[in-house]
Amino acid sequence: MNRRDLIKSSLLTAGAIAARPGQASVTAAEEGIHIWPHVPRELNGGRMPNILWICPDMQRFDTIEGLNNDFIHTPNLRRLMAESVTLMRTYVQNPVCSPSRASFLTGRYPHTTGLRSLGQCIRPDEHLVTRILADAGYACGLSGKLHLSPTFGGRLEDRIDDGYSVFDWSHDISNLWPGHNMWRVWLREQGIKWPEPPPGNGGLPWGVPIDPKYTQTAWCSDRAIQFIRGQREFNPWLMSVNIYQPHAPYWPTEDYLSHYNPQDLPEPNYREGELKHKPIYQQVDHQGSSGGHGISFTRTGDLEHRKIKAAYYAMIEQVDTEVGRMLEVLDETGQAENTIVIYMSDHGEMLGDHGIFLKGSYFYEGAIRVPMVIRWPGRYKAGLRSDALVEMVDLAPTLLEAAGINIPQRIQGRSLTPLLTGQTTQHRDSIYCEFFDSLALYNPPPMAVCVRTEQHKLVYYQKIKIGELYDLEKDPSETYNLWDVQSAKSAREEMMHTLMERMIGTVDPIPERKCLW
Repeated sequence: MNRRDLIKSSLLTAGAIAARPGQASVTAAEEGIHIWPHVPRELNGGRMPNILWICPDMQRFDTIEGLNNDFIHTPNLRRLMAESVTLMRTYVQNPVCSPSRASFLTGRYPHTTGLRSLGQCIRPDEHLVTRILADAGYACGLSGKLHLSPTFGGRLEDRIDDGYSVFDWSHDISNLWPGHNMWRVWLREQGIKWPEPPPGNGGLPWGVPIDPKYTQTAWCSDRAIQFIRGQREFNPWLMSVNIYQPHAPYWPTEDYLSHYNPQDLPEPNYREGELKHKPIYQQVDHQGSSGGHGISFTRTGDLEHRKIKAAYYAMIEQVDTEVGRMLEVLDETGQAENTIVIYMSDHGEMLGDHGIFLKGSYFYEGAIRVPMVIRWPGRYKAGLRSDALVEMVDLAPTLLEAAGINIPQRIQGRSLTPLLTGQTTQHRDSIYCEFFDSLALYNPPPMAVCVRTEQHKLVYYQKIKIGELYDLEKDPSETYNLWDVQSAKSAREEMMHTLMERMIGTVDPIPERKCLW
């Protein structure tokens, strides 16, 4: 057999292998014509959708124009919502980065993934949804943050078999990982020096004097756009766009910051003295966030609080700009109709509510409730706004079902497909969240769990044996702790039973039982 016949034979064999039931196999190859593999198909014969998964870091739920905020500018998210299902009450399973990310990437609760706190590594045998999709034929790419193992002080993040074949890693905007933070590498290649904050800034609001196109936010989008264009002929694909903003420090570019007048923005949701009847951890963070080490609510005034909000909104507005760019490239390349677009966040930000900034061992709506917008044209109900209770563990099984892949027994979330397609309006009776010493900054270490129903939210701190109870119908701002109120005793007991049921229900379903004994 000569070289030409050998190549021709190889192409024919590859084509036959690529063919699946219901597809015609390649039976002839013309000389000079490339033979591409067929687009993988679902088990039911449908085409497997692409997935554009956009996840900014630390964006709370009430930060979208036209949905729940009249002060912020997010026109592209507003457009996306008109074409999508917006899940109004979506909750993360931990209010801190790593445990939350491990949870929604696996569809499993933090204590089952083994990644319960910052500084821990996800168990090496955990199966990320990206790995499962890659095994089914997806090309998976990432730009930005992953954070499934420690990164403190410049430690390089360990990777398990995560399924990402394109991995443009940029944990945050610092330069703690020289040569490894790919955004910083790119900046150096462009001859751009990232400006230093003013002396004594201490993480307070600052407009960075630089063109927005050089930010990590824009870079993450650029890498995603390059991936989307390059994959047009090689569907299906998944692209994780893990932008660091609006995470602190509160440093948008000066251009975006100029769009907001702090004095026009509302003050934080805080009532003087409310923390007296709440767990000690909140009182500590009232003096300085992150265990007393960060921004202090008590040592900053009303104007500074509003400036922080202005900077936070400005960062989200730039994220919105990049969302618009990515949606445009889907349209330009003809891939929008068969691409699921997800917009969400890994957890929220206190933003001064209850006298606290950033995040910690508490479960207020601002900390654990996040945006969730999902679009799949022709499949999911455009313009639907759902008030169903949703957990972030529900996303992984939803994506697998959309791709026609059987949901493994190990996954603990519930598919959102009936909700997204309008077949039902209900999903869960409660949401469950946990904080098992997730930030090693407190003494004693907080070991806390939370459950929320339609009417109530209950939090219990195991080591200090106290808790919180809120009637969300009468007190949606979560100001008045009813834990020790006699008239709320029956509600507390009922919620403790619900909490026990949810904790038992999150026991790891694997390993699978093989026989009776």
